Amino acid sequence: MFKPTEDIKKIIVFRALQLGDMLCAIPAIRALRSAYPEAEITLAGLPWAASLPGRFPRYLDKFIHFPGYPGLPEQGLNPQAFTSFLSAVQSANFDLAFQMQGNGSVVNPMVELFNAKYTAGYYIEGHYHPDNGLFLRYPDFGSEIERHIALMEYLGIPSKGTDLEFPLAPEDEDDLLAAGLGDLERDTYVCIHPGSRGSWRQWPAAYFAEMADYCAEQGLDVVLTGTKDELEIVEDVRRKMKYTPLVAAGKTSLGAVALLIRDAYLLVSNCTGVSHIASAMKTPSIVISMDGEPDRWAPLNREIHYVIDWTTNPDFGLAQYYLKKFLTKAIRQNTGS
Repeated sequence: MFKPTEDIKKIIVFRALQLGDMLCAIPAIRALRSAYPEAEITLAGLPWAASLPGRFPRYLDKFIHFPGYPGLPEQGLNPQAFTSFLSAVQSANFDLAFQMQGNGSVVNPMVELFNAKYTAGYYIEGHYHPDNGLFLRYPDFGSEIERHIALMEYLGIPSKGTDLEFPLAPEDEDDLLAAGLGDLERDTYVCIHPGSRGSWRQWPAAYFAEMADYCAEQGLDVVLTGTKDELEIVEDVRRKMKYTPLVAAGKTSLGAVALLIRDAYLLVSNCTGVSHIASAMKTPSIVISMDGEPDRWAPLNREIHYVIDWTTNPDFGLAQYYLKKFLTKAIRQNTGS
């Protein structure tokens, strides 16, 4: 069994995935930092994640852009860029490399090429992994958060809890002001986030619009959030609404969106990155899971986060019930009754 040792000075974590995937790995990285407080930890990830060492300076020190690999769908392969990436990683002489991309069926041989002193991660039967005792059989059950903590515990690194985090910075306030959304008061509005990567993971716009209109009828402002790539579905929701929402989509940075979610009374969204931000901020939410994996990706705290698995229970009435339950509480608080 691997034991934490003083000779671990440089660590690389390979996780080239999107926002929600990264946030679900933060509790494991928090445990890793606690075990190696003096080590330099580098994240190898997608280009968008270059900001994460600045967002999580307690846990991450450096970032290196991973340029793609055959079999990984997140981005195309650039052979020359990959060769340069691999050369840079090898020359860094990492002591410990973590394969935290997934079950390892595609990337284990590649991560071994990092030439770290120790390589750890996941494996599944029938696929290659280094025979060094540092690879955990992939736990294909439970939440994504707990799967990564299980890897740490397998290596003798104690858990530091399952809470998600999303630290805020002063520039996030500036970005929110620049977007013209700095005047919203806490708990007076609801964030509606209809977008998600892949149209098959998006709840119908008409349902989001009806939920948004109900919030407006109760006297709450409605803020439609999303990226520039999600403007089409956001506009579809806006057109289907009877009331006029505030459209933040395409105007806000990631940090500004996190601020909006932190101060919102409620988030209604697909099971996507913002649902994990709501979990980190402890903002109540209604999450619609369209991918059939709510036990893996949905927030762990089901007392303030209501999750509907639309693949097994496509019941709009249930979503309305949860919304009314949340807003009845809000009305009582505002009236003092």
